[in-house]
Amino acid sequence: MKEKFLIEIANEYGSPIYVYDAKIISAQYRRLVSSFSKIKSLKICYAAKALSNISILSFIRSLGAGLDTVSIQEVKLGVEAGFDPDSIIYTPNGVSLDEIEEVSSMGVRINIDNLSLLEQFGAKHPNKPVCIRINPHIMAGGNSKISVGHIDSKFGISVHQIPHILRIVKNTQMKINGIHMHTGSDILDIDVFLNASEILFETAKNFKNLEFIDFGSGFKVPYFDGDVETNIEELGLKLTQKFKSFSKQYGREIELVFEPGKFLVSQAGYFIAKVNVIKQTTSTVFAQLDTGFNHLLRPMLYGSHHEIENISNPNGKKRFYSVVGYICETDTFGNNRKISEISEGDYLLFKNCGAYCYNMSSNYNSRYRPAEVFLLDNKSYLIRKRETIKDILRNQIKIEIPDKK
Repeated sequence: MKEKFLIEIANEYGSPIYVYDAKIISAQYRRLVSSFSKIKSLKICYAAKALSNISILSFIRSLGAGLDTVSIQEVKLGVEAGFDPDSIIYTPNGVSLDEIEEVSSMGVRINIDNLSLLEQFGAKHPNKPVCIRINPHIMAGGNSKISVGHIDSKFGISVHQIPHILRIVKNTQMKINGIHMHTGSDILDIDVFLNASEILFETAKNFKNLEFIDFGSGFKVPYFDGDVETNIEELGLKLTQKFKSFSKQYGREIELVFEPGKFLVSQAGYFIAKVNVIKQTTSTVFAQLDTGFNHLLRPMLYGSHHEIENISNPNGKKRFYSVVGYICETDTFGNNRKISEISEGDYLLFKNCGAYCYNMSSNYNSRYRPAEVFLLDNKSYLIRKRETIKDILRNQIKIEIPDKK
């Protein structure tokens, strides 16, 4: 994307700011669909937790996607964005039975990952179809902090507890319409994912009336030049073969579902911040920005790498900087990064900021959340206003405090 255009956006809408490119989202969606083109019934359900702005949800719905949600609030956002309830799957963790029942009453697909809740829901609502989330005990992600398929994970029902699931289903006479797994993010080795698929296929054979099998997602995208990524095309070929083999054994081909979040939106997102101060210490040159981990938490929370470019001086001489924020905590975005020479007032661009960035933002230090802009058909659209002090105070209640002097 041209540096001048991004600077114009930052000047028009203010800094810091998130910018999302519809062309990249669309290209990633088409790439995934193309990789599984030989599957008769394929459904892509976008993982709303990655980026839940209602305009982004509406755009992804227009591509033909369904929606993967993890909370009743995401379900309501999805409905508001125009998704049909039956195209939404709800996969919560650790929520109450009341929330599951409320979502179920909306006509949304329910995915349960807890034996206790499965039994309670089945006993009360035996005629409501339910999907079951299995933990295959395979860690397909490249980072232990974002892997959810290991044996100590709080997510899913252990594959070793299949007999318990079958007992509950038999006793309640509940209807199971789907089997689901999600092993974690940043899948590097597709063979590990394929091994997990074998476990899911074997589990599925226990249920004769399935409508779909859901493989979750976790596909890795590149974060810098030369970075490894999930080979979606190869995965498509190999998993399609396994799925067709399973279908023959099962007696019919059911729907195959994926739930990509990061894969669709990560590379489509940019975060732009302005340099407030250049600070030279005895050993380090700091570029201090008008933002912090209140706006971009992933580098501090996960150690995630985001490429940083100086779009105000893209061809300048490279120097080493530690890029930090203005929060009264340690909020380092990158140590000793080689970046084109930075001056106060320059705009720095962070790449791969479409997923889990704005959605993790906060009002820490009573700072405002930034604006969001969507680039669609060569035009820029403001899709979320920058917050003001009124937003900070909106739900606070000031009580009368007697003067203690």
